[in-house]
Amino acid sequence: MTAWLPHNSTLRHDDASHQRADAFTVLRNQAANQTAHVTAAGAAWLAGAAAYPRSTLAQWEAHPSSPGVLPCGSAFDVVNVPTLFGRRMLEHLWSDGPGSGPVATHRGRMLLFASPGTAQRLPSLLDWEEWGGGPEPRAAMGPRGHDDEGENKVPPLLCHGTGDAVTVPPLTCTSTTPGPRWLVAPDTRTPWLPGPDVLLWACVRVTRSTPSPVAPSASRNSIFPPADPDANVYDVSRRR
Repeated sequence: MTAWLPHNSTLRHDDASHQRADAFTVLRNQAANQTAHVTAAGAAWLAGAAAYPRSTLAQWEAHPSSPGVLPCGSAFDVVNVPTLFGRRMLEHLWSDGPGSGPVATHRGRMLLFASPGTAQRLPSLLDWEEWGGGPEPRAAMGPRGHDDEGENKVPPLLCHGTGDAVTVPPLTCTSTTPGPRWLVAPDTRTPWLPGPDVLLWACVRVTRSTPSPVAPSASRNSIFPPADPDANVYDVSRRR
């Protein structure tokens, strides 16, 4: 399997860029030279989530460019976030925090692989800290994750845990491959996965670093009552 799963095509935690760098610059530079592949060890880790790992690996070896479906809850959970918000989360995780686990993109969303149990605990932590946006998108929620009162909120997250399954990208794909793609591909049998506390921290950092919009009328509130259009107006500048 190593013939089609090179070991030097993924962003690693021991990379020098982990300290203080834009993770997406590294990823873009890699994409310019080679496609994002899962390593043999990473494929073994992914297959471990399936009921029949050997059969899953054999199927992937026969069709490395086909996406797969894996259950959540045992090897990993998945936190599904809007792409823009997810990019900002990754920027904080890689520049100011401990990094991330595997990350994929699919249908305008970003899939962050997390430790088992995260899907259950993260929404509760967000609600407890009053950063949650609710289970359903609110009509008054702005495009940058703010509500109608200007208070920062985390956009609704889709958390996949025990009993759920997710589509995972192919083991090999190119920038023009339709469907899901790896942004940070698995490269080890025991990848580090962020827990609910780490992802909560990243969500809070994103919302705090995004300026709250100011309502157009908020900066121009007059202390005078509105003028009556039917009132008689007199010129008093010539009174003596």
